[in-house]
Amino acid sequence: MKINCDMGESFGLWQLGQDPAVMPYVDMANIACGMHASDPTVMKSTVKLAKDNNVLIGAHPSYPDIQGFGRRYMAMSSEDLESCIIYQLGALQGICQSEDATMSYVKPHGALYNAMMKDDQVFHTVLSAIKKFNKTLPLVVMAVPDYQHYQALSDEYGIHLWFEAFVDRAYDENGRLMPRTEPNSCHTTLEKVDWQAKQLMESGSVTTHTGKTVYVKADTLCIHGDGPLALSIAQRLRMRVDNI
Repeated sequence: MKINCDMGESFGLWQLGQDPAVMPYVDMANIACGMHASDPTVMKSTVKLAKDNNVLIGAHPSYPDIQGFGRRYMAMSSEDLESCIIYQLGALQGICQSEDATMSYVKPHGALYNAMMKDDQVFHTVLSAIKKFNKTLPLVVMAVPDYQHYQALSDEYGIHLWFEAFVDRAYDENGRLMPRTEPNSCHTTLEKVDWQAKQLMESGSVTTHTGKTVYVKADTLCIHGDGPLALSIAQRLRMRVDNI
C-alpha cells in the first residue's frame, strides 16, 4: 500500500500545506501544475523535495481555476480540456528534467478528478491526453465498487490505473466521496482518520456516512496536504503501512 499526498499547492508568498514536514512520510507526491495552485518556483522546490526524499513524483493537473482552487466544475470541450491537461503535464515534466527527476504518474485534482469519475467523456479525454503525452504514465483514479468499468475504459488506451482511497474524507452509499459542501464530508479528528485507514488496509472497505459497509479496491491511500492534520495523519499512516 502506497501513501500519496497533494503537494506543491502554495503560490508566491501565499503558503499552503506542510510539505517539508510531510514529505518524508509519503511514497507519492501529487504536485500541482499551476492551474489550481503552485507556480514555477513552488513546482521546482517541491520536485526537489520529493527527489531528495525518494518520493515518486506525480502530475496533479486541474481545470484552469486558480481562484476556486480547482474545485469548481468547468464546461470545457474535449479539445480544450485535453490541451489544458497536456500543457500542465509538460510544465511539470520540464521542471523535472531541470532537476534530473522523473514524473511517474498522473492524478487529476479536485473538480476534474470528480468529473472524470462521473462522466465517461471526461474520463476518455483525460486518458487521451495521457496517451498523447506519455502512455506509460499510470492514471490515479478513485477506488470504487464498479472499478471494472474504469479499467475497461483505460484498457482501450493502454493506460494503467492505480486505484486510490481516501482516509480523511467521508463516503456516500455508492462508495463515492461526499461533496465538500455536505456536513461532515471531511474527517476532522485523527481517531476517525486512523479508523478509516485501518478498515481500508485490513478489509478493503469503508463505512459510509449512514453506516453501510462498501468494498473498494485500493492500491494507494490519499492524504490532503492542505488539511491541519496532514502531518499527524502522515505519521500515523506511515506506521500502519510499515507494520503490515
